[in-house]
Amino acid sequence: MAETIDDVPLADSSYYKTVHERVRESVESNSSLSSSSEQDGDDGTYMENSPWVFTPEPLFIKIFLQLRARDVLNAGQCCKRWYKLSKDDYIWRKYFRQEFNVDPSIPLKRGAESWRAEYRRLTNNVPMVMTDVLTFHSHQVLHVSFSHNGKMFATCSKDGFVIVWNSAYPSTIRDSYDMRKLSWKYTQFSQFNQSDTLLLVSGVHFGSPHSTSGEIAVFTVQNGFKLKCRVTNRPYDIFGTWFSDQHLLSGDLSWLAHLVSSSILWLNKANQEVDSEHTPVRSQMYKFYNRNASSIRAIMVANCPWLSEEAEAKPEHEKSSSDAEQKSSDEEPGTSGGDRRAGNPLSHYQMNQDVDSDEEQEDGIDDGMCLSQYHSRGQDHKTAEDVPYQLLVGDQVDYASPIQYLEEFRQEYEESYYESSDDCLEDDEDDGDDEELSEGEDDLENMCPKYLIFSTGSKTYTPHQIGFKRITSVNFPRRLDPGPSLRERIALRDRQRELQVIMAEMSPEEIRLQYILQNEEPPMEPNWANYEAVAGRFDKVDKLIDLHGHIIGMGLSPDHRYLYVNSRPWPKNCVIRNPLDPPAIAQEIDIHVIDLMTLKKVGKMLRAHKAYTPNTECFFIFLDVCDNYVASGAEDMHAYLWDRYYGVCLAKYQHADVVNSVAFNPRDNEMLVTTSDDYEIKIWRSLSKAQKLGIPTVNRASEFRKQKSNRPPPQPQQQHQHCMRSFV
Repeated sequence: MAETIDDVPLADSSYYKTVHERVRESVESNSSLSSSSEQDGDDGTYMENSPWVFTPEPLFIKIFLQLRARDVLNAGQCCKRWYKLSKDDYIWRKYFRQEFNVDPSIPLKRGAESWRAEYRRLTNNVPMVMTDVLTFHSHQVLHVSFSHNGKMFATCSKDGFVIVWNSAYPSTIRDSYDMRKLSWKYTQFSQFNQSDTLLLVSGVHFGSPHSTSGEIAVFTVQNGFKLKCRVTNRPYDIFGTWFSDQHLLSGDLSWLAHLVSSSILWLNKANQEVDSEHTPVRSQMYKFYNRNASSIRAIMVANCPWLSEEAEAKPEHEKSSSDAEQKSSDEEPGTSGGDRRAGNPLSHYQMNQDVDSDEEQEDGIDDGMCLSQYHSRGQDHKTAEDVPYQLLVGDQVDYASPIQYLEEFRQEYEESYYESSDDCLEDDEDDGDDEELSEGEDDLENMCPKYLIFSTGSKTYTPHQIGFKRITSVNFPRRLDPGPSLRERIALRDRQRELQVIMAEMSPEEIRLQYILQNEEPPMEPNWANYEAVAGRFDKVDKLIDLHGHIIGMGLSPDHRYLYVNSRPWPKNCVIRNPLDPPAIAQEIDIHVIDLMTLKKVGKMLRAHKAYTPNTECFFIFLDVCDNYVASGAEDMHAYLWDRYYGVCLAKYQHADVVNSVAFNPRDNEMLVTTSDDYEIKIWRSLSKAQKLGIPTVNRASEFRKQKSNRPPPQPQQQHQHCMRSFV
């Protein structure tokens, strides 16, 4: 059984026909067939003198390995013995590994029925058939997101609209709202809350070309699409996110000194209709320190129940030592930005015009935070030049690199869903007719431990680090401190003005003596550039992972165990001398996989897909993760899809311009939505689902299969203007 498929030449179609005819004749002449055949094969048996009786099974398997998968299935219809042999898992393991180019060291996915079942899944159950093209938007479509029950999805566009669609075929508009009525320039991001009763929409305000002002709006999804509240959000590329079912996070940015700022994250009530002016609707959650013109961007929240177990099991001396290690990683993040004509621009990208190029900032964390040594273990044999795939359609300039995982990822992959955020998420099987939480505070009590995740920087203003902040409890005030009355505030202001007039007539020495007489120290402006001197004024980040490149997208797995990150790498061993002059970035996009249980990188894919904009203009490319697959947009006018466990790229989806965002239906992994700068929204379903819906399967995405040079070429098919037909 040591022979490989490549050692055996493939026969042509006429040979297959001859073999089948001879087998049929032999079986019919030497066996007694029943008049009615069972579903799994014929009832005939060989006569004792039939040559097929003496043919050993290894020889049968060797013959079957010369055939294509479809021919083996056809051969299995001849008789029971051939049917049994056609299901041999050894044969299908060979087919699976060869056609999908899976590393032989990767075992069968835990929980999978067989290699044959996995071959069928990657053939019939991957989103492949274009079933809808939605063209309602009149400008670039920047983002798409699904409701948790899978019945709706929302899209955001530069035309200023947010549209909610019904996901059932054919997709129709459920609700829409023109955010330009609220002085928005465009919408950029949306997210449904856990109960699918509210929709968070993030957008950009009209303003100067380099304005960073944004806003978050919350809409009711049930009983009418109504605006519920509006929250300021600055910079706009924080996006915003749901913290709980009735609370959301927004941001604010304050400049403290040259290249130094603070990012404040606010916890906001979605329902801001209160009975008293003393009832708070928002509360400051964190205040982070930013250096080198950086800031917090792209925040998200992951439910992490294992954090409570770790906190109970961790000894006190380990906590103190870990605090000392984390002290060096408190310097905070950076963002970049700009106003470009394609994609969703980042904020602040022209700040480098405000400083001399020879200015140098040496503060920052070490590259060691990126755990590169941990990742490189066991992967030295893989090089960036490896291009293991060929397009079935013969596009020789394309490639699709696999995700290279550490062994521990696959050991934990199948069990992670049951060990993580599923314990924290409510069951959303029911229709979204449940009543909303009336008080708004109930969902913060007995809260599941969480990680606040964001992109940031310390060496330059472009985001090159992933920050993690552990959240175990939140205290939202139920009543505001009213403070001094209006009369008291007026009196205090008058006294301060009188004191300023008196001090203006005094010399600095007289002012100093007055403070000494009153046993007070003269007020001094903090040295904001020295983080150690002002560290007590800010919250600390628990962990920073440096990816040594420009981060342009992040996505959580459904169980919140793994974080997938799109980044465009910097040149190796580059040195950043000016924080406002970031290094050049590669045209290829890498995907990194981070285990949130250990906060270590467990996978990496080099040269995954393409991006062409320079570092001062590159924009967010959203990716999405479901139970079985990972998908991402790209600037090469395609979206790409990989299998999560095997790491292989399976398909790419055609558009006429940059693909900004992708999203899986959380209740149906066989449905994928892609959005693009070509103003179109495309919906892709699996071959199996398309056949059930009675949809023609002509308009299909391009599959990645290892091409056999001696396989008969496929018959030419008519191609749709937006889709290329692939052949199995």
